[in-house]
Amino acid sequence: MADDTTRGVYMISVAAELAGMHPQTLRIYETRGLITPKRSPKNTRLYSEDDVERLRRIQVLTTELGMNLAGVEKVFEVRRKTGFLKRERRQVRAVDSISFSVARGEMVGYIGPNGAGKSTTIKMLTGILTPSGGRLRVAGIDPSRERMRLAHRIGVVFGQRTTLWWDLPLIDSYRLAHRMYRIPDARYRENLDRLVELLDLAELLDVPVRQLSLGQRMRGDIAAALLHDPEVLYLDEPTIGLDVISKARVREFLRELNTERGTTVLLTTHDLQDIEQLCSRVMVIDHGRLMYDGPLAGLHEVGESERTLVVDLERELPPIEAPPARVVKVEGPRQWLAFPAAESAAVLVARIAAEYPLVDLSVREPDIEAVIAKMYAEKPGRTERAIS
Repeated sequence: MADDTTRGVYMISVAAELAGMHPQTLRIYETRGLITPKRSPKNTRLYSEDDVERLRRIQVLTTELGMNLAGVEKVFEVRRKTGFLKRERRQVRAVDSISFSVARGEMVGYIGPNGAGKSTTIKMLTGILTPSGGRLRVAGIDPSRERMRLAHRIGVVFGQRTTLWWDLPLIDSYRLAHRMYRIPDARYRENLDRLVELLDLAELLDVPVRQLSLGQRMRGDIAAALLHDPEVLYLDEPTIGLDVISKARVREFLRELNTERGTTVLLTTHDLQDIEQLCSRVMVIDHGRLMYDGPLAGLHEVGESERTLVVDLERELPPIEAPPARVVKVEGPRQWLAFPAAESAAVLVARIAAEYPLVDLSVREPDIEAVIAKMYAEKPGRTERAIS
């Protein structure tokens, strides 16, 4: 274990094992000046006990951060036809120097318009894509270098794609996951029973996936992603296309998962209600840049977005007066009132109910793409340059 000539001095493979990290990760720390090994007469790296202890502390600190991105970039090269036989190569910066940290057990919304760079970020976080620059760690692991090791510690759900086997019964997909992730039998049975109960899947286990409704399949996908007890869960549009009851069931399950198991969750969605009900923090990406990181109320304030209260009265009346709301449309007994998204709807509803003959009402959330478009209408677009 120790070097042949000096007790308590280790070569790189042993030092990495003692510190609980991959040797390549240790080399990265070395190149960044976080650790400086000694050299043997044959130029072999030698790490002391103090070096190993320092590496352990670094690894513990990194692991405590569910995710850690520092100046991460992703540049794609595309070709465009500019003439009959001429093509021009261009570089498109899909992700542009993004930096953020997500603590273990935190649930964070990651939102933005289509093409903003959300999916590219998740693909880098899962190891599918390699960053063009910057530093990225998930649960203390470099995703692009240790993808197989990371796969056992993360779960991924894509709302518009399924990880389930289309023609097989749902239970067979779970049995395949059992083998692929090498989940111990007792742990697999315990997790399966818990997920089947919480997600109400008992009657669906023997049904082929192709015969499941969208809501049923989504619950099945979430269960498959959690069978191996991942530390980090990526959710890409988990409630897209679901009815109100299915959405509520999925949200309640995710809330319990985060509270009881401490699972770190990164949620990408266009549904602001997902964010409001599940996340205390939201990040906005636009044109590959991180434009906002903070509470949802702060996003509404920055974007000056508005919600809409649709009020049905018993009879046709003059426009309702309830500042700070303002009437933007009237059709017979129905009126539409716009009010700042940061304001509480409950106070406004209580005031209208007390002063007007109310029949029904509903609150419509602002469209996230409209919020971002208003926030960043004057911001420069995605960086793109020609390559000579």
